[in-house]
Amino acid sequence: MINYLLISLILCLSLISFSQQKIPSDSITDTSKVHSVKKAVILSACIPGAGQIYNHIAMPKGKKKAFWKVPLIYAGLGTTSYFLIQNQITQSSIKKEYRNRLSGGALDPTWEPYDNQALVTLQRQYLDNRDLSMLLLFVMYGLQVADAGVEAHFVNFDVSDDISLRIKPKMLHQDAVGLTLQLKFH
Repeated sequence: MINYLLISLILCLSLISFSQQKIPSDSITDTSKVHSVKKAVILSACIPGAGQIYNHIAMPKGKKKAFWKVPLIYAGLGTTSYFLIQNQITQSSIKKEYRNRLSGGALDPTWEPYDNQALVTLQRQYLDNRDLSMLLLFVMYGLQVADAGVEAHFVNFDVSDDISLRIKPKMLHQDAVGLTLQLKFH
């Protein structure tokens, strides 16, 4: 298990180092730092919430708002993981009880009120719940990776005060009223 974690850590760190974008030498006059969408996605894929923190750090002072997503990410992943583990433990216990009944072994008092057919049905339900929990865990994980990528695109997005939109009523004919939509770039 430790070997797998070590290999995963090395792989993630190497992906992060290769995802660094190089600024061309002809743009030396531009002092703004390039925000990498790829790096945000890879960080979030390796460590849930890391992409959101990376985006939060890169945002201008007045727009910082990405940090509040990290507790929600871990709450969602933790909840789905909890239900995944609990459903797996319960279905394993039911399976063990069923096998003990068939072989004449020691019985668990928890499952005593159920007959053999009810145990099979219960085990199937817990297996379905486990599979649903696993699906929801992958969906939560994928959503947080996608969120990091989408938010990384908006780090340098600017809606200037120089843009204005006006909607005004207008008389088209003597008995027809309409709206005028006016978009100005100053």
